[in-house]
Amino acid sequence: MADAAPATDPASTRRRPLYAVLGATFFVRFAFGITIAVFASYLTGTSNGTGSVDVGTVGLVSAMAPVGEFSTVLLSGAAADRWGRFPVLFAGVGLSAALFAVVAFSRSVVLLGSVNFLFGIASGAILAASLAVVADRSGEDERGYEMGRFDAMNLFGWIGGFSVGFAAVGALPNSRLGVIFLIGAALLAVAFAVAAVLIRGAPIFVPTPAFDLRRVVRAALRESVLLVTLPWLVIYMLIGTALVFLAKAATGVGVSTTLLAAVIGGGGALLVVTQPYFGRLADRFGRTTLMTVGVVGFLSVMLCASLVLAVGAEPAILGALGVSVLVALAYGPAALAALADLANTLGRATTMAVYSLTISLGMLGGLIASTALYARYGNGGLYAFFGAISALLILLTLARYYRERVATIPVR
Repeated sequence: MADAAPATDPASTRRRPLYAVLGATFFVRFAFGITIAVFASYLTGTSNGTGSVDVGTVGLVSAMAPVGEFSTVLLSGAAADRWGRFPVLFAGVGLSAALFAVVAFSRSVVLLGSVNFLFGIASGAILAASLAVVADRSGEDERGYEMGRFDAMNLFGWIGGFSVGFAAVGALPNSRLGVIFLIGAALLAVAFAVAAVLIRGAPIFVPTPAFDLRRVVRAALRESVLLVTLPWLVIYMLIGTALVFLAKAATGVGVSTTLLAAVIGGGGALLVVTQPYFGRLADRFGRTTLMTVGVVGFLSVMLCASLVLAVGAEPAILGALGVSVLVALAYGPAALAALADLANTLGRATTMAVYSLTISLGMLGGLIASTALYARYGNGGLYAFFGAISALLILLTLARYYRERVATIPVR
């Protein structure tokens, strides 16, 4: 169940938990973004990219986070429904801060893999609890907008972190990269403190009775839910690939990490405006319409990325790539709102945990598939990967439109 009914509380008291979630989400994702950007260099002891022997190791260690997330996130969602959103959120943030501090003092592959697994558990708990708060405090006619604001903070945090992280790889000697993880720990402590202050005096959470997790899994496999979550799965396979290869690919086509950091940081600032705007459009024109716009954007991103690999970083191609990324961002707010619309059949935090489960599986699948294909076939393997992702996105979009056409009650 949701927190106490919003109508019974003053507006400021009602909104402060939402602001707490937005602030905590930004700091958490900023910290994570920094560390992911420097993780490959930190693990391999070089800031010049990874060699062919190292790709598999980096992929394996990086994959431990999504393994930890998808294997536990439904339990985190159930806990947030049973005992409250913020206890679960604070547990995830506190654990993450401690783990960041540990990473700063070791480059052991075994330790980093284990810590990354625990990062995944904490990340799933944070995301499930945060999305439940946003869904609790938004009506159906404003849910796209509120999810857009959440997605803006989520993505702006990631991208800001990537930008700073890439800059750090270029500016700091490799031996000093451990300090980045200490900065991440400090940011997570700030997130914890800000959220704790903002929720003081907030409405008391009314927990759900215990429920059968098997029923949750059955509901997550319903057609209506799958047609929202499966495109996410495919999209995050693509994003997982980008996290591993972005810096290396940019350097390979003559783009410095400093320039890449500046471009990513500038683009991230646009998210604060565009994501709520796309959410408003999803409220007005429907979830499926904006999800389709986002899919078209992702297809264009893959086409432009393939052209960059084939012919180099030409200005016209890079411009088209930037526009394509912007269009692709329409997908997130619409899909989050669509999933929240389905939450009346499940505990809300558990429903939103399905999102985290899906993206972590996508990240894992993308890391495994793309690193294997790249190691064996080079750029040709990446072209094949992009082609498969494109075909799946087109098929899933057509399937959702077909379901709307034949359903008695159209899907928003």
